[in-house]
Amino acid sequence: MSVSVIVIAIIVLLITLFFKVPVFIALMSGSAAYFMFNTGLPEQILAQRLISGVESVPLLAIPFFVCSGIIMNYSGVTSRVLGLGEVLMRRVPGGLAQVNISLSLLMGGLSGSSLADAAMEAKMLVPEMEKRGFSREFSSVVTAVSSLITILIPPSITMIIYGCVANVSIGRIFIAGIVPGVFLWLVLVLLAGVISVKRNYSKEMITRVSLGKAFKDAFFPLLLPVVIIGGIRLGVFTPTEAGAMAIIYAVVLSIIYREFKLKNMILAIKETVTITASIMMIIGSASAFAWILTRERIPQQITEFMVANISNKYIFLIMVNLFLLFIGMFIEGNALMIVLVPIFVPLARAFGINDIHFAMVFIFNMAIGSLTPPVGTLMFVTCGVTKCRLAAFMKECVPFYILLFLVLMTMTFFPPLTLWLTDLVWGKQF
Repeated sequence: MSVSVIVIAIIVLLITLFFKVPVFIALMSGSAAYFMFNTGLPEQILAQRLISGVESVPLLAIPFFVCSGIIMNYSGVTSRVLGLGEVLMRRVPGGLAQVNISLSLLMGGLSGSSLADAAMEAKMLVPEMEKRGFSREFSSVVTAVSSLITILIPPSITMIIYGCVANVSIGRIFIAGIVPGVFLWLVLVLLAGVISVKRNYSKEMITRVSLGKAFKDAFFPLLLPVVIIGGIRLGVFTPTEAGAMAIIYAVVLSIIYREFKLKNMILAIKETVTITASIMMIIGSASAFAWILTRERIPQQITEFMVANISNKYIFLIMVNLFLLFIGMFIEGNALMIVLVPIFVPLARAFGINDIHFAMVFIFNMAIGSLTPPVGTLMFVTCGVTKCRLAAFMKECVPFYILLFLVLMTMTFFPPLTLWLTDLVWGKQF
């Protein structure tokens, strides 16, 4: 009976996802089906699991960082960081394409959300790139792919969710993402430069702003990640309190720049509530479904099977990567994380894989999934803003897909890429 019920729940989940029902409704439908056909369980448990899934203090960091990023967009911070990117990349082949990529690196520590980053850059930069001779497809792809850097640069909302679900230090994950984020930025700059040279795209930015002036304007916004990570490392505040500090920092900057008005604050609060509500609904419904999987001992059974049949941790990592890349094409990343992290983290520990290393591999897999059809949220958000055809987007994205896979393999089989800075700042973790 129990096996047939969990099968029904999974089938309901997959069918609703196939018909493009919102992710939280799909997860809730699967969970409801499980309780509906399992007469031995009171339905009140479902409501309890939905609520308890979001009753976590570290999750408070999500609305805080979302709000701080929105305030910075309204207060002129983004335009100042963009100015620095233009000055730094004005003589690099690809010009504005390189600014697009670099802005994701610089804004990663401000917005915390790849979707917010992609939407912002699609509105700001893609029209200008088209005026400079870049194709709409290339401009859209560069915008979407470069926004993946935001997931790796602290304070990433994805990192916060992973840390809460896996019970891993969020501060360590924050530090671990910096080197992979910079590495991804570097290889994207190289690939965009090669394509730009081949297609004779714009090679030089036209800007009369000096490096000193641009850096001065962007100095205080770029200090935010330093303040957050430094405060967490020194024990001044927790990751959740760091989110509140980020809002205070953003408000102070808005006062200094004198570009933030009361009506913008109201809009920022509304956007924060909307974005946070959508994230929390996914977390709550996914938490309920994860509880069902745990109750049916599915994580334990998978662990026992893989430990019994796989003797090499590298083979395990390859299998995990292939599985996550495949399933990430069909299920939204945050929901997938909440369901699968409790399954795979004990497995990784059984194979002796460092928690932080596995966290970065898992998070980057989810990042790639947000860019792949048919459920690639980044792809849909970017194309929705730029009006780029999905077929043209995917064709243009092929070399970037290959590059992302190579970066994933580097992160997987070269642990120092993710652990070196963490061990340096926090001390080696055994």
